[in-house]
Parts: sequence; structure tokens; C-alpha cells
Amino acid sequence: MSQDSIQIAKSASVISIATMVSRIFGLIREQLIAVLFSRTATDAFYVAFRIPNLLRDLFAEGAMSAAFIPTFTEYLKKRGYKEAWNLASAVFSLLAVVLSAISILGILFSNWLVARFAANFQLVPGKYELTVLLTQIMFPFLPMIALAAVAMGILNSQGSFFLPALSSALFNVGSITVGVTLYFWLTHTGSEPIVGMAIGTLVGGCLQFLVQVPPLLKKGFVYTPRVSLAHPGVRRILLLMGPGTLGLASTQINIFVNTWLATTQGEGPVSWLNYAFRLMQFPIGLFGVAIASATLPTVSARVVSQENLELRKTLSSALRMVFVINVPASVGLMVLSHPIIALIYQHGRFKETDTVSTSNALILYSVGLFAYSAVKVLVPAFYALGHSKLPVTISFVVVGLNIGMNLALIGPMGYRGLALGTSFAAISNFALLFIWLQKYCGSLDAAGMFQTLAKIALASAVMGAGCYRFHLWLFEFRSAEVTVAWRAFVLTASITIGVAIFVLAGRLLRIPELDAALRIVRRKLKA
Repeated sequence: MSQDSIQIAKSASVISIATMVSRIFGLIREQLIAVLFSRTATDAFYVAFRIPNLLRDLFAEGAMSAAFIPTFTEYLKKRGYKEAWNLASAVFSLLAVVLSAISILGILFSNWLVARFAANFQLVPGKYELTVLLTQIMFPFLPMIALAAVAMGILNSQGSFFLPALSSALFNVGSITVGVTLYFWLTHTGSEPIVGMAIGTLVGGCLQFLVQVPPLLKKGFVYTPRVSLAHPGVRRILLLMGPGTLGLASTQINIFVNTWLATTQGEGPVSWLNYAFRLMQFPIGLFGVAIASATLPTVSARVVSQENLELRKTLSSALRMVFVINVPASVGLMVLSHPIIALIYQHGRFKETDTVSTSNALILYSVGLFAYSAVKVLVPAFYALGHSKLPVTISFVVVGLNIGMNLALIGPMGYRGLALGTSFAAISNFALLFIWLQKYCGSLDAAGMFQTLAKIALASAVMGAGCYRFHLWLFEFRSAEVTVAWRAFVLTASITIGVAIFVLAGRLLRIPELDAALRIVRRKLKA
């Protein structure tokens, strides 16, 4: 392994630990929502949250982050801290002003927005009105989470990964604490209890930003209030963001269509698809985002230094790491989808029928899991190389393909067709990005990479078969009533056996990235 690959793996492991904590709290949050509230309330909550969340993806964690980190890294390397802090201050100020204004408009026009997303909710008494109210409450979440994304970009650019990744756990902790506390109070007063979760979302967004302020100050950051479009760094970020924002806008169109289609399928599909997608996002957030976050600063530095060979090695290594982790994770989610969902969600108001429906969606979402993670590595590379227009073009093509497939599949497959269409689109997106990136940076050793992918897929298939059979045998071993503790034990044992089978199969197939990952784990244990 190259030195960059080792550093990326180390940084990714640090991010993964912090992200794991956040994802665990995120699952607890989703579990509480599923257990405490009816499907009518959860459908309303997830549609309401999706509206400002689309704008967050657009302005915070998408094009803006990908454009900001390379620019900020270049300022640090070539112009020093003072100029870099001035750039960061200008970006903070601009985002705060623009997104606050957008939030105010969003609150004023919430009724119009919900009518576009979920007009069918008007068929259920009170559901549409509840969605409008929750949208109005959660819109101010947008500027806080955008500022948190900038803070994370600054800290990541200087090699600080753990606390920024952990900050999202504070979002979930705030949501859970406030949401559950208000649930009991609102229920007692006869008000709609799901409103408490909306207020908790706001508190969580504030915490996610505020927890990153002390490390920013420790790094020497000095905020200078200024809103300036004349700053050359700001102009460069906006120029990079322009194509990216258009590309993400096409993605938001896709999400809008999917949300609208889901709302036409009756009570439940919006929630089932959300629960499945969140579970599929768990390994993406744990490993895919971690690898991408650890890779981007290194890629940016290699581009600035014009070290093209090392750049290609870094990208190739990052993609191999994505494959070796996410392909077996995808297979594991498929074969254990029902027991995973039953253990996490099947309590309170979440019934067996909800488990089966969510499981069906999770299986089909998992088909594209590796591609989702790989795209998170590839897209920022285009930004670092200064070629931000191509991902936009590809995005429009893929979104058109996705919408077409979803419209075709929803008839014969219902809501499940939305999950399958989304996975096919993710795979298409990865394939097109991978092919075109090599035109700008040179060969990423596609033959060797896909040979490794084939080995990983074979090892994962063996793992999936063994894991599935072991789970059936162990679960049927107990004839008495199945308890939550027994479900947890059987699932944990099955996952453990699955990991062991994959490691053994990977060694027999000589997958080099697997050995490298194990060496890093052993080094961490000895430290």
C-alpha cells in the first residue's frame, strides 16, 4: 500500500468510529419514530423533513462542500492561514444570510411546497395540514446544518476528522432527547406528539454546528463578519458550485418524483422506503462517506502538487476499499433484511406487515449500495481536478434514467419499484463517472480493480449463503417464544459467522485490500 492509502485508511477508520456512534443514535431515533407514532404521522414527518433536507443536500453537504474543501486547501497551502480564515469567514457569512432568507421563504410558502410533494395526503383527514406544520417548524434547520458542513470542511482540511464526524451524533442526541421529552408532554396536553420530533430536529441541527466551534477556535480560526461576492475564493467556490448545484438540482427533481410517487401508494410506503433507505445508508455513512471524507483532502493536495501518478493510486485504492467493505455489506443486508428490521423496528406501532414491506425495499436498495459509496469518492475528485461540469451532465442523464425506470416499475412492483430503480440509477452513475474520470486523470487500473471486485463479489456470495443458512438453523433451534434478546443473539451470531466466512474466503481468493485492512486493525489494537 502507498503512504496515501495507509493514511486514508487510518483517517477513514477514525471517521468510521465517530460515524458509527452517530449512526447508532440515528437508528435509535428512527426506531423511536417508528414505534411511537402512526404511519400517518411518520409519513407526514418524513415528507416535511425531506423538503428542507433537499436544500441541505443542495447547499451544504453536496456541491458546496465539494467546492469549498479544494479551494480552502489551496488557500492554506499557497496563501497561509490568514487568507484561509478570511475565505472561511466570507463563506460562513454568505451561507448564513442566503439560507436564512430561503428558510423564511420556505416557512411562508410551506403550504405550496407540500402541495407539490404530497397532494395525495389531502385524502387522509389532517395528514396534509400536519405535513405543512412540520415543514414550517423544520425549515430553520437548513442554515444551521449548512454552517456545520463548512466547519466540518475546515477541520477535515487540517486533518481533524473525529469530532466533525461525531458532531452528527449530537444532531441525533438532540433530536431524541427533545423529541421524546416533548412526546410525553404533547400527548398529555392532547396535541400532536410528532411535533416534538420536529422541534428536536432544530435543536439537533444547532448542536451539530456548535460542537465544532471550540475545535475551530483551537485551530486559530478568527471569524470576520463580511458578506462579499467579490472575494476571489468565494467566486471560485460559486463557479465550482454552479454546475454541481445544477447536477444536485437534477437529483432533487428525482427525489421529488420519487416522493410524489410514494405518496400515491397509500398509507405506509413513504415510511417504509425511508426506513429501508436509512438502513442502507448505514454502511454508506459508516464506510463510504468515511473513505470519501478521508480521500478528498489527499486528492486535493495531490492536484495542487500536480502529482498525477499518486493521485491515480489514491483514487484506485479508495475505490477498492469501498468495494471490499460495501459489497459484503450489501449482501449481508439482503440475506438478513427481515431479521434486522424486525429487531430494530418491530415494536409498538410497527407491525409484522411493516417489517415485510420495509424488508422488500431494503433488499432492492442494497443492490446499489456499493455504487452509492463509490460515487461519493468519484464526484469530489472531479471538483478537485476543476472539472465540475461533467458530473452534472451525467447526473441529468442518470436522473432521467431513474425517473423513467421508476415510472415503468411502480405499476408492476408498487413502491418496491422505486427502490430497484434507484439502485439501477446509482450503478449507472458510478459506471459513467468512473469511465469519464479516467479521461482527466489517466488510468485507474480498471482491469485490476474489477478483477478485485469479482473476487469480492464471489467471497460475498459465499458469505451470504453461509450466513443465511446459519441464521435459519440457529433461529429454528429455539422452540419457545421468540424474544427480543434471542433475536439479537441470533442476528449477532449470524453476522459474526458471516464476517468470518468473508475473511476466510477473501484470504483464499487473495484480496489484497482485505489483508491491508486487517493489518491496520491489528496496529490499532496494539496501539
